[in-house]
Amino acid sequence: MKRIILSFITLMLIILNLSAQSGKKALLIIDIQDFYFPGGQSALVEPEKAATNAALLLNKFRNDNMTVIHVRHNSDPGGEINDIVKPLPSEKIVSKDAVNCFVGTDLLDFLKTNKIDTLVICGMQTHMCVEAATRAASDYGFKCILIHDACATKDLKFGDKIIKAEDVHYSTLSTLKNYAQVISTKEYLNK
Repeated sequence: MKRIILSFITLMLIILNLSAQSGKKALLIIDIQDFYFPGGQSALVEPEKAATNAALLLNKFRNDNMTVIHVRHNSDPGGEINDIVKPLPSEKIVSKDAVNCFVGTDLLDFLKTNKIDTLVICGMQTHMCVEAATRAASDYGFKCILIHDACATKDLKFGDKIIKAEDVHYSTLSTLKNYAQVISTKEYLNK
């Protein structure tokens, strides 16, 4: 009898633990749009590399039947989501006018309605829209996983000082580690 009770208690603890971990993940792909690629009006440094890594994440989420959300900034020309991460008709697209994809959109309501508690974030530009989304998502209580090599940015200028894209990228990631787990595509896919 003790064994049955012990087995029952163990089973209940396992079920409770699984239900506590049963939150849903969504992939949030931010602004991987044509204008950030070579020839576009705001070309970034190595956007193809970041987009290719984002496509690996996208394929995993699709294969696992998990939620995918594409974010696009309303801008022309070049405002189309790049073909490397082209949305499927069934995938959510959030169109925005602000840097922060939660501002003036239905993103927060969509996440709550779909019981999403974890966001896997990637996209463009690291120091702008990706940063704003990560901070806001964390502030709203979401667990955030930022995929650093599936993001890209560009050289910036302040006064007469040029800040290289790599420095912009890594300094932004350095601060975002306070809001998210920051890992590589390979690390995420091998989890």
